[in-house]
Amino acid sequence: MAQNVDVLVIGAGQAGLAMGYYLKQHDILFAIVGKENRIGDVWRNRYDSLVLFTPRSFSSLPGMVLKGDPNGYPTKDEIADYLEDYAQKFELPIHLNTEVISLQKENEIFKVTTNHRRYMANKVVIATGPFQKPYLPPFAESLYDQVYQMHTFGYLNPSQLQDGSVLVVGAGNSGAQIAVELSEDREVYLSVGHKMRFLPLEIMGKSIFWWFQKIGLLDVHINSPLGRLISKQSDPIFGKELKHLLQEGKIKMKPKTESVSGVVISFADNSQIQVQNVIWATGFYFDYSWIQIPNVLDHRGKPVHQRGVTPVKGLYFLGLPWQYRRGSALIGGVGADAEYLINDILNH
Repeated sequence: MAQNVDVLVIGAGQAGLAMGYYLKQHDILFAIVGKENRIGDVWRNRYDSLVLFTPRSFSSLPGMVLKGDPNGYPTKDEIADYLEDYAQKFELPIHLNTEVISLQKENEIFKVTTNHRRYMANKVVIATGPFQKPYLPPFAESLYDQVYQMHTFGYLNPSQLQDGSVLVVGAGNSGAQIAVELSEDREVYLSVGHKMRFLPLEIMGKSIFWWFQKIGLLDVHINSPLGRLISKQSDPIFGKELKHLLQEGKIKMKPKTESVSGVVISFADNSQIQVQNVIWATGFYFDYSWIQIPNVLDHRGKPVHQRGVTPVKGLYFLGLPWQYRRGSALIGGVGADAEYLINDILNH
């Protein structure tokens, strides 16, 4: 038996909850489906030492402020509990342990099949976020079993690794934080395929995000020349710990990882090393193979949209990187995009 709703939100993370907040404000019949066991598990299951680089004052969803020192930096468990409290406070209709198998559209109605039940919806918001499937370079398979390897998606703490040196491949903020943590008691190499940019967490006692807001950088959107320029650059590393450890030689920098042969790892400068552990901080890729509607995805499998509004009437995306602004995929920025979408939903 199918459940009928006006709007179905797919994804029960921060984007889905922000969307739920606005749907609830307007008395719309909706449901949110998420595949996790508990609200906040996307954060709860990440590595133990994870701390956000946005202070609490920039880490809230609409309608409910994150408690604690507004200038302090929340832990991942703090965010997980906040999301759970948020869902309870606004009594959002969330169906957990529910994975979408297919999304179709027939006669203006969306048909959503999950592992539990079917939904019929007039509109659908896909809020599954940017962290869907861990990406591993194809040559990772060539690494011999005696070298322990894992993606950051499965990394929790150093105790998972075997004794000895470690190579962290990729230097986004997760790779940077993990490399810093591991360097406390073992030899660490960091492989980076681009020039790293470091930004301080604070300037003159105020968060760098406070300064970004002050000079209008948080309002720069993807359709502006500056927005297009920034969006094409790799993310900066927030904080100076990694920079200092590189300067001191406690973490050794290597260029882009090019290939693996047995236990030998080769880099773009033709240098080679052998390590006991490899952590792939190589990011994630979108997986929308369950969407069975034409004109939603481009040839690379990425969503086709303008500010989250797709060419398919009634179908939306939320929580994408640079959906409209730099913060669109961040907990403090997704609310503005959700508010934009609710206005489009109400007007159509």
